[in-house]
This record gives sequence, structure tokens and C-alpha cells, in this order.
Amino acid sequence: MTQQSFDRSTSVRRLRERSQPWDMLVIGGGATGVGIALDAASRGLDCLLVEQADFGQGTSSRSTKLVHGGVRYLRQGNLTLVRDALRERTLLRNNAPHVVHDLPFLIPCHNRWERLFYGLGLKVYDFLATRNSFGRSHVVSRAESLRRVPTLNPHVARGGVIYHDGQFDDARLLIDMAITASEHGACLLNYFAVTELLAGDDAKLNAAIVVDHESGESHRIAAKSIVNAAGPFCDAVRKLDDANCENLVAASQGVHVVLPHRFMTGETAIIVPKTIDGRVIFIIPWHGYALVGTTDTPIEQASLEPLATPAEIDFLLETAARYLSETPTRNDVLSVFTGIRPLVKGDPSARTASLSRDHLIKVSKSGLVTITGGKWTTVRKMAEDCVDRVLADTELKAEHCRTKTLPIHNQSAPTTEINTEFVEHAVRYQMARVVEDVLARRSRLLFLDAREAIHAAPRVAGVMASLLGRDERWTSEQVRSFQETAQHYLPSIHLSEAFP
Repeated sequence: MTQQSFDRSTSVRRLRERSQPWDMLVIGGGATGVGIALDAASRGLDCLLVEQADFGQGTSSRSTKLVHGGVRYLRQGNLTLVRDALRERTLLRNNAPHVVHDLPFLIPCHNRWERLFYGLGLKVYDFLATRNSFGRSHVVSRAESLRRVPTLNPHVARGGVIYHDGQFDDARLLIDMAITASEHGACLLNYFAVTELLAGDDAKLNAAIVVDHESGESHRIAAKSIVNAAGPFCDAVRKLDDANCENLVAASQGVHVVLPHRFMTGETAIIVPKTIDGRVIFIIPWHGYALVGTTDTPIEQASLEPLATPAEIDFLLETAARYLSETPTRNDVLSVFTGIRPLVKGDPSARTASLSRDHLIKVSKSGLVTITGGKWTTVRKMAEDCVDRVLADTELKAEHCRTKTLPIHNQSAPTTEINTEFVEHAVRYQMARVVEDVLARRSRLLFLDAREAIHAAPRVAGVMASLLGRDERWTSEQVRSFQETAQHYLPSIHLSEAFP
């Protein structure tokens, strides 16, 4: 293992000094791309990863924060996906115990029939988990349901079923994975965008043009293999290879609202197994707050900052109100965040909620390897499958996959308290480049309390400017830019209201 510094200037210098082609160029710095870089580097491959924005800025930091087999996929009959996800859930907890932990869930039941129905279904979930169980499911009384979830509306539960799954902090795990990949020799760069894919005389891709968004400098990157792991943006990358290719992804957005701690004071989450539109909704304790999600709304085009609609927010609040003893209103909402699912296209008439969460690997005639679909829980297996496919299609040689038992190093700490020491650590050791990197992903303050994040922005910008050698103009621009971004997390609040 060749240990490398997780520092952007060091990585840029390493890129400039490279004279030989990289074994693998990975496009996309979300969970899938970083997982691939970690797998490849740990096998001894020379891997370069480029991300157009920050690591995990899109979908990978906007999940429902669950490491799970997927009870709704059980209902769909996709037992293979559930079994594989339950196995990966355990591997992820073993490899990153500092960020993945057990979380009990309560399914409130209105009658004995529901307790029997859900109780039997979750016994199947337990059976599929076999030795990978986080805890056995069991039926509980009305009194025990209220003890487990003190804020539960007593009128919706005449008992319930408890089962167990995993919870994590997605952005925190992603940064730890990226640093671990770097320690194994991978070179990772945020704010680097691919603008062209280049082929040799044999019509096979062998290079890419990338642009450093900070300096404006262009680089020609030679690579023996190129992997497209751009998530919801993978079709845009595919069109750099073949302008006439058909889209693989049917994008869907999922909205989450964050409420104060008083709405979820216990340590057991609530799952609403079936809403009026057929979705599963979770009400989860997370970092001392209550997280409610998610929706499933088809969208035409992916964006880095998707915006929740008023109808999606109202739907989540109305659903939560039926199950909580206190009715949450828009005035209670501390933050709203929206993620985009890169679902693999199937039947054009199918609802996005019914599309597969399995992953797909597709290789173009020119050799571009695209991986899409999947979910956070199965990222390790997705990466293994992708690297195996690259090795099968090229002359590259590497060791067998090592990530089943590869520890993810603990390089971060969960925090919503922003102080100078934390900001300096994020810049020096976690490649934070702009204010949003610190307030949204190195800490989770923007996701938990957008108003507090807006208030913290000027102080964070000042510290970062000193560390990065930026001027007052950069500082002012950063504060303005962050305030604009924060409006996406408070869609019904104007900045004048955030600053009374």
C-alpha cells in the first residue's frame, strides 16, 4: 500500500507529474465512484477519480441515512436483492463500526391482523439475514410501542412489530471511504469535470480531458480503462462517448424534512409501511433531530440542487402528523433536503417506486464502463462487480477483491457545532474547498438546521479564506453563494426571514 496525502494540492501535483497512463479513471465522486476507487486501489491498481463538484454533493449525501435490506423490496418479492443487501449491511457495519449502527424500527399496527401480517413478513426478513441479523423482529404491545416511541400517536397503534436495520451518516462515511482509498494509493480530486472522452486509432477510449474548476486549467488524462460512475448524471457522460445513446436512467427525487428533537425523543424509529401512494415512509431519530422521508417523484432532468415541491413537503408533514402525538407544521421544519435516485430504466409506463434498485453495468463499443442504479447499502458489492468487469475486459492484472474485510478508517467526527478547529480540520485533511463543503458534508449542519448554517457561513468563510489564501472578494462571494444554496433547504423561507 502506497499511502498518499488526502490534500487537493498534493493530488493536483501528482496528476501533473504523472507520465504513464492510469490503470483506471473513475468519473464521479459519489458513493459508487469512491467505492470503485477504494476497491481498485486496494487491489493495487493505479486509480484516478475526478468529481465535478464535491465528493457526495449529489445523491450520496441525501439518503434516508439507512443501511438496510429494504422491507419494501421484500413486499415486491425481490428476495435476492434483500438477501444481498442484508449481507452487505453486515459487512459495512463490520468495516465502519464508527459510523454504522443498529437502529430498531416500530411498525405501528391497528389490529391483530396487521401484527400477524407484518410479524410474519419480518420473520422472512430475519430468515434472509441468517447470520447477518442486527436483531430479531418481534411483536410488541400497545404499551411497549408507546414506551419505545414516546411521541407516537396513541390512536394509531394497538400494538406493533419491532425489527432492526442499520443507520449511518452518509456523507461522513463517504469522506472516510475517500480518505481510505487515498491511503491505498488512489488519487481523488473534487471540482474536476470531464469535458471530453478521447479514443485511439482502434476506436477504444484511452483518455479524457478534465478541467479544474478552481484554476480553469485543462488536463489530458491517459487511462487504460474509464469508468462512468456519475449517478444521475451518467447519461450525460455516456453522451460524451456516443451522442446518440439512449438514456439508462429514470430519475426520481426523494424529499426529506427535518424536525426538532421533540418530535422523536426515543431511540426507536417509526416506519409507515404503506402510504396512500404506496410508498414506505420513515420517521427516524438522527443526530438529535427527527428525519421524515421520503417521497418518490419522477423528474425530467437531474440537477445538483434539486428543489422539493410544496406538495412533497406537505405530504411528508401530513403523513407524520397521523403517526405523531404532535402535529408538525411548516414552521417546525428546520431543513428540507432532496436526493435524486438514478433508477435503471425498465418498463416506460412503470412508476419510479417500482423500478429496480439493482445495479447495472454496461460497456459501450468504445469501452466506456457505466455503472448505475443500486443503493448505498450495496455500494461495496457494486464496486467489486465493476472492477471485476474492468479486469475481465482489459489486460489489467490485479489482486482479488479485498473490501469484504477492509476497514474504513475513522477520519471524521459527527458534529453540528462549528468551531475554528473543526473547520481547519475539514480544509487541511478532508479536502473541503468551499463553505458548503464544510456546512453540508464535513458537518451536517445545513441538513439539520439550515437557518443555523446560514448564520455560521460568514465565520466559516473567514476561516477558510485564511487557510486557502483567498481574499475578501472570495469570502463575500462564498457567503452569498451559500445563502442561495441554503434556500433550497428552506424552500418556503426567504433569506430576510432567516435573518430576522
